[in-house]
Amino acid sequence: MQFSEKWLREWVNPALDTEAFGHQLTMAGLEVDAIEPVAAAFTNIFVGEVLEVVQHPDADKLRVTKVNTGTETLQIVCGAANVRAGLRVPVAIVGAELPGLKIKQAKLRGVESFGMLCSAQELGLVASADGLLELPADAPVGTNIREYLGLDDFAIELGITPNRGDCLSIRGLAREAGVLNKLSVQLPQFTAVKATHDEVLAVTLQAADACPNYVGRVIRGVNAKAETPLWMVEKLRRCGVRSISPVVDVTNYVLLELGQPMHAFDKAKLAGGIVVRQANEGEKLELLDGQTVTLRADTLVIADSQKALAMAGIMGGQGSAVGDDTSDIFLESAFFAPLSVAGKARSYGLHTDSSHRFERGVDFGLQLEAIERATGLILSICGGEPGPVTVVSELAHLPQRQPITLRAARISQLLGIELPASEVEDILSRLGLKVEKSGQGWQVTPPSWRFDISIEVDLIEELARIHGYDNFPSSVPQAALRLSPQSETRPGEGRLKRLLVDLGWQEAITMSFVEPGLLAKFDPAAKPLALANPISADLSVMRTTLWAGLIKALQYNQNRQQGRVRLFETGLRFVPGKDGLVQERMLSGVACGSLAQELWSNSKNAIDFFDIKGNIESLFALLGASDRVAYKAAEHPALHPGQTAEIVTEGRQLGWVGRMHPRLLDDLGLTGPVYLFEICLDALPDGTLPAARELSRFPEVRRDIAVLAGRTVPADAILAAVREAAGSELKDCRLFDVYAGQGVADDKRSLAIGMVWQHPERTLQEDEVQGRVEAVINLLKTRFGVVLRD
Repeated sequence: MQFSEKWLREWVNPALDTEAFGHQLTMAGLEVDAIEPVAAAFTNIFVGEVLEVVQHPDADKLRVTKVNTGTETLQIVCGAANVRAGLRVPVAIVGAELPGLKIKQAKLRGVESFGMLCSAQELGLVASADGLLELPADAPVGTNIREYLGLDDFAIELGITPNRGDCLSIRGLAREAGVLNKLSVQLPQFTAVKATHDEVLAVTLQAADACPNYVGRVIRGVNAKAETPLWMVEKLRRCGVRSISPVVDVTNYVLLELGQPMHAFDKAKLAGGIVVRQANEGEKLELLDGQTVTLRADTLVIADSQKALAMAGIMGGQGSAVGDDTSDIFLESAFFAPLSVAGKARSYGLHTDSSHRFERGVDFGLQLEAIERATGLILSICGGEPGPVTVVSELAHLPQRQPITLRAARISQLLGIELPASEVEDILSRLGLKVEKSGQGWQVTPPSWRFDISIEVDLIEELARIHGYDNFPSSVPQAALRLSPQSETRPGEGRLKRLLVDLGWQEAITMSFVEPGLLAKFDPAAKPLALANPISADLSVMRTTLWAGLIKALQYNQNRQQGRVRLFETGLRFVPGKDGLVQERMLSGVACGSLAQELWSNSKNAIDFFDIKGNIESLFALLGASDRVAYKAAEHPALHPGQTAEIVTEGRQLGWVGRMHPRLLDDLGLTGPVYLFEICLDALPDGTLPAARELSRFPEVRRDIAVLAGRTVPADAILAAVREAAGSELKDCRLFDVYAGQGVADDKRSLAIGMVWQHPERTLQEDEVQGRVEAVINLLKTRFGVVLRD
């Protein structure tokens, strides 16, 4: 909402400058978005009276005028079409300064000019103007125009939250400012207008739940062509509302002043009385903005006996609008329940000042006062004869204000300070709430204009606002904290993620909801939990594997020419079980593209199964559990039959690693090969606790052997047998070469194994070492049928 500071200070005038006043409003919850002057900076412009106008001798569009400035009569050449004798206008004398312009004595087509007659645009009041700014005939000649129009003013724009509809008026803002500064509010003085005739229109409330209070009045003999006074035009302008016609200007003025939206109908265009009802499905209505809408049955309308006249609380209709030939009007002031208006304007592509207020809640005790205020203003501007006020109310449907229990202990608990009872009662009373002492607290009843106060915490919020957030003492939060124990045998999830990042992976975060068809490709046996109210059909089931989300991320990247991708994610998977939904922490990854970034010194090889397996082994090495994790050839519906391994530990499944199945690769339109892995973090084995030991001073002894083993014999099994037979002095054992090809049978492969021994207390003898080598070879022959390769 935008308002004039000067207008607000007519109601309540705190001893604060504009900036401080804006800060005070912001801290009270009425955030100030902008503060702008209402006029441009200028000097030496006065009210002048045009005494004489003659045609310029050498220019058809120019006039030569004589202007009384109060101290002298000046000759000024003017091109405005509306200049005429007797007109009072702003006059900039020689030496005056306007934005980007300094007035000097000049000759225009050979005729001297000693100043300039000004339009509203040149004063910075409007963006554009067609002619001179015409001042009232009683404007005092010679008065500084800034003083006369009160232009030392600021337009303040507030970002008012939806719950504070009571502040969408000068009255509401004055009420707030008065409470904040402990000042009384000076209400405008007006009295009820006495009826001079007895004509009324019958009002029927067919939708009393949506419109429980309707007030109307017939005013006859108004002059719709009258001119809106400049003071009203200026107040409307400074609040961001343009002047339209005197009757409409009055209704807009009352809306801004009191917060009550109003509407005026041309009585001659009404058939019978007023009916407040729901629209007939498909009913047509041409609105004031020229568009014709097709009404729905859930839309509240104001109608006569034949047709809909207006969308209630939103916008009037063109067919009953007040025009220049209008002489009799029917003035409406009603209360529409917020829920009956909420969302209706937007559903028709509309947003109006009326709907903005009715959606948030208008004071349901304001309608009679507003119609009296509007009647008085219309009579003073347009004349006319007022009739009696028609009031139709359904009290049972008006909002009910129930007392709210406010406890002193609860105030202290939420605010952290003790507010004296006298301050609590003073703040709430000044806000217009009814306060009654009760036990250890109070019974507080909200006023008719506060729709945002319904529970105890709402009252406590009001106390905090008015007491002032700046007045709360600052304190440092204190808490008794205990360090969580950190297991030395199981690094945290964060450490595992940092290792993957160090290895060139990037962390991804995907949705826990996935598309059922995509999930079935990776986990066809699963029966995922379906969401009762999914965001969309593509996100309708809970994931049973993180692969579904990571593959979507991979598709997104490949579609944007990202050929080298390394993504991992940690998160929960949701597996239905006998005892309900089981949530398991998982670590999953997807990779494709080259092994290393493109660079002249890097290998151009593509990533393969063993690269991914090597990264996984690094994770287990970090845990200190490499010796308890094995990789077993297996089959998975989403993975390549020949390049799939089940990760197991201590007899239980830990996860999977493998190449994506070619069929699935084609179905998803991916460029391969693509490799996947998934590990259940909850099933990770405990690592080996590091232990210090003395370094041996004695030399290591290394022996290498090459054996021919069947292609189906796992290398891990052979290495495990080597460790078993090599004795306790074995320090290291590793597979350093694998060969298959010429000289080796098709069903065999050559495995080269390096073994290193070291004794902590002496030098190993050759016969000891040879005995251990023979023990290894014998066990391998016995268990796997291997042959020592020459």
